[in-house]
Amino acid sequence: MIPQIVRRGLPLLLLAALAGCNTVVMNPTGDIAKQQADLIVISVLLMLIIIIPVMLLVVWFAWRYRKGANAAYEPDWDHSTKLELIIWGAPLLIIIVLGLITWVSTHKLDPYRPLDRIDANRPLAASVKPLEVQVVALDWKWLFIYPEQGIASVNHLVTPIDVPVRFKITSSTVMNTFYIPTLAGMIYAMPGMETELNAVLNKTGDYRGLSANFSGDGFSHMKFAYKGVTQADFDTWVKEMKTGTEVLDRADYMVLEKPTAKEPVRHYAQVEPALFNRILNRCVAEGSMCMNQQMHEDHKRNEMAAAIRQLPKDGKSMLAEALEMCVAPFNTVKK
Repeated sequence: MIPQIVRRGLPLLLLAALAGCNTVVMNPTGDIAKQQADLIVISVLLMLIIIIPVMLLVVWFAWRYRKGANAAYEPDWDHSTKLELIIWGAPLLIIIVLGLITWVSTHKLDPYRPLDRIDANRPLAASVKPLEVQVVALDWKWLFIYPEQGIASVNHLVTPIDVPVRFKITSSTVMNTFYIPTLAGMIYAMPGMETELNAVLNKTGDYRGLSANFSGDGFSHMKFAYKGVTQADFDTWVKEMKTGTEVLDRADYMVLEKPTAKEPVRHYAQVEPALFNRILNRCVAEGSMCMNQQMHEDHKRNEMAAAIRQLPKDGKSMLAEALEMCVAPFNTVKK
């Protein structure tokens, strides 16, 4: 039999357990994530303006109209203008304020919007060029390509602090979500499409990133290490990476693309040029046509068909005969 005092103390044990939780979402080290955390706090405080009085009134009404309290009995009461103004006016004002905050923050924190500051106290100079990182969500691992540095890594991301980073994100097969809680919000990674995230990290340290969208058997292990370093340490890391011998070309990518879980960290000293563009346009395999090229040729054919429709009937038949004689059959497979 558990003593009564112990049973009463069990809820306190649960609160003590929560004290050990990772609160990185509310205490991030990236400026974008900090602004998003501030939005959560502001929204909660605005909603508490309604919630706290309602909870207090529930207790007050229960006490005021309890049995034997000698409260006024008014069975015919059905309306109060003052109460109606409070009940409807206060929530309406809060909704208006939340709407304004949402409108401003939606544009200010647009992931495609280039950064204009390092943090709340340091604006970003217009001449500063962001670091570009190309992100590919694979099954079930992450590939990071640094196009300007000519290197790549699997399940290991390194960026310098106080430097804007522009992530260009896509996926190899299915939809995933690129998410680094300490840096910024979730951004979808979709096959054949490119999404973008602009963010900045303000403190060195070891962090974690993950996929927040279920994508199959290995989803729970689809995590990666994220390290924030100084600019000098980042330059040193790039030099060390370039001393390796691993090369990521189209053939190696086709092997890497195969589904694997718990993939170890891997580094590549060289990356085939335009590999990310081929992944994005789904033409890594030899002999396959890139989506952008296919769409460009489809557009040209549609333009020609529209021009033919504008011709008189005699002109259409003559043009069709000329095309049959002069134009070679369209080859849909190009290397």
